[in-house]
Amino acid sequence: MSPRTSLPLTVFRGFKDPGNFVWSPYVTKLEARLRFGGVSYVTDVGSPRSAPKGKIPYVEMSSGGGETEMMGDSALIIQALCEKGELPDLNARLSKAGRAHDLALRALLEDKLSFYNTWERWTQNYYTMRDHVLWPVPWPLRALVGAMIYRNTTATLHGQGTGRYSAEEIALFRREVWESFADLVLESQTKNRPAEGEPFWVLGGPEPTEVDATLFGFVSSALLCTAGPSSQADVKSFPVLIEYARRIQERYFPDYEALPA
Repeated sequence: MSPRTSLPLTVFRGFKDPGNFVWSPYVTKLEARLRFGGVSYVTDVGSPRSAPKGKIPYVEMSSGGGETEMMGDSALIIQALCEKGELPDLNARLSKAGRAHDLALRALLEDKLSFYNTWERWTQNYYTMRDHVLWPVPWPLRALVGAMIYRNTTATLHGQGTGRYSAEEIALFRREVWESFADLVLESQTKNRPAEGEPFWVLGGPEPTEVDATLFGFVSSALLCTAGPSSQADVKSFPVLIEYARRIQERYFPDYEALPA
């Protein structure tokens, strides 16, 4: 699909590393969603302090009159671009029940699995996560900022509920999510029998829907993040998830370094 946007769009990813995926599933989700829609963009580092919602990713779009607009939160960015006509609505062809199914699956990743990932990365592999996320922050400020993030994160996880479970319970919950998505994409692959190298999609249709951008972001994040070894092991135990991500990358991200298998 050829690029369709005429407005310069910059995606701020929080890291330099051009030509590579980053650890954030939401950054990769947004990039995948833009590429699914044929929208061209450039990337930059940015900072949560400059972000409209105080988090990565966020975007800056230039209008024809020379004005710029900043937008934050991957879901809100996608919604705004669709409303502006700059991004096609991938779920337009779905029935109401299909759209509800897609939304529920995205929530399973973003409102459930995401907390399990945060718990593993920030409480079980704290130093690896801190040094990666706070790469531009010098010592000793990095230690102070990291400690603040840790306290806020553990308080959030406790209030949300994930922090109240044991490590064994979280591991069971996390694997259940990955197994469910592996079953979905395996059924899609088996029923549709796509040609070699052709992507197959979560809901089994001929084109991606919103949940595919989200799942690709989470699979990519799990494969890359060294602060989440248990999540990485879970994903690697389902070859169909690796194949799902590989085919999407080869089709939509040929300019990026290959994901680890």
